[in-house]
Amino acid sequence: MRTIVIGGGIAGAATTLALRLDGHDVTVYEAYEDPAGDVGGHLSLAVNGLRGLEKLGCLREVQAAGHEIDRMRFFTESGRQLGDVPRLRRQADPLRSVTLMRGQLVAILRRAALDAGAHLVTGKRLVTMQETPGGVTAEFASGRRDTAELLVGADGIHSTVRGLLDPTAPRAEYAGLYGVAGTATITATEVGIWNLTLGRNGVFVYSTVDEQTAWWAAQIADPVPPPLRGVDEAQWRRVLPGLFPEAVPSAVLAATTKVLAATHMHVCDPIRTWHSDRVVLIGDAAHPVGVGQGASMSIEDALVIAAALRTAPTIPAALTAYDAERRPRINRLLKHADDARDGKKPGPVKRYVDIAMMRLFLPFYERTQGYLYDYEPTVSAARTRA
Repeated sequence: MRTIVIGGGIAGAATTLALRLDGHDVTVYEAYEDPAGDVGGHLSLAVNGLRGLEKLGCLREVQAAGHEIDRMRFFTESGRQLGDVPRLRRQADPLRSVTLMRGQLVAILRRAALDAGAHLVTGKRLVTMQETPGGVTAEFASGRRDTAELLVGADGIHSTVRGLLDPTAPRAEYAGLYGVAGTATITATEVGIWNLTLGRNGVFVYSTVDEQTAWWAAQIADPVPPPLRGVDEAQWRRVLPGLFPEAVPSAVLAATTKVLAATHMHVCDPIRTWHSDRVVLIGDAAHPVGVGQGASMSIEDALVIAAALRTAPTIPAALTAYDAERRPRINRLLKHADDARDGKKPGPVKRYVDIAMMRLFLPFYERTQGYLYDYEPTVSAARTRA
């Protein structure tokens, strides 16, 4: 089956690889001319995402490129520990979550997809598409046209495919938060720990990836989107210490060696239409989730759509099966993501309430979050890469 994938990021590359493992003829269209190199800061992969990568044949390479994170710990602004729980896994799970640079994960998945025989076309931005009972035609800003039996929209939270599929679909809006990420040189007494401080102006997280290095991320609440000048070192070295005067964040920021990314964070209302008969949305185009599960959900989507296409009698039936499989899980996670996002917006009263809720929640972490890590699709598993 011939398939067009719009977007060459995590969701697009993972889906392309999954489809190629089943023998589909896949062409990926990426809007940027040069998709290689660094793409933003670091991200986390939960164990459910890692098991998806294992099915795609990429787990070992991803583990080698990243760093295992064993635990996550939560602190008040004064440094008092609120809890210590497994990072994105169950306690008894032998697999550990992995943090790695986003660009590395994208590169690994793209390379695997290309090695499997996929085609990648860069510098082509989708502008319109026409669906017929037998297929779909995509037209790009350059004038290029392509026709396939299926089109997969993997073009992120600001998805063009989503708007073409349903002109009434919600658009991504500023979430009242912006983020900055970087690296620092510190002396870590314990490696493989994700640490979160509930600061007065937002949340500060750092992970000890080795005995001398921490990767950090600051999420700052601001109702008015500030102008961001990319990774301007001088700007962020000047601004961040005043936003995070707490002892631990200020020490990590003082040891910063590089600022990797700065971005506004966005949120999107629930998206009702994920597919038609010949077009389907995956990843952030269908369901921006966050909370350490964005990449993992995209990988799960890739496996489920490939398996549905393999087992269903028709393409429309496969897309319906994909929607039925994924939507209940995503809806449950979206509620979790909304709560987590709200918890990053400061204020003395809200911070006090958040701390109290966290004390109550963390002892039951595994009971409330275990469903994320136990996931097995009800559709047949995808074929694995040799």
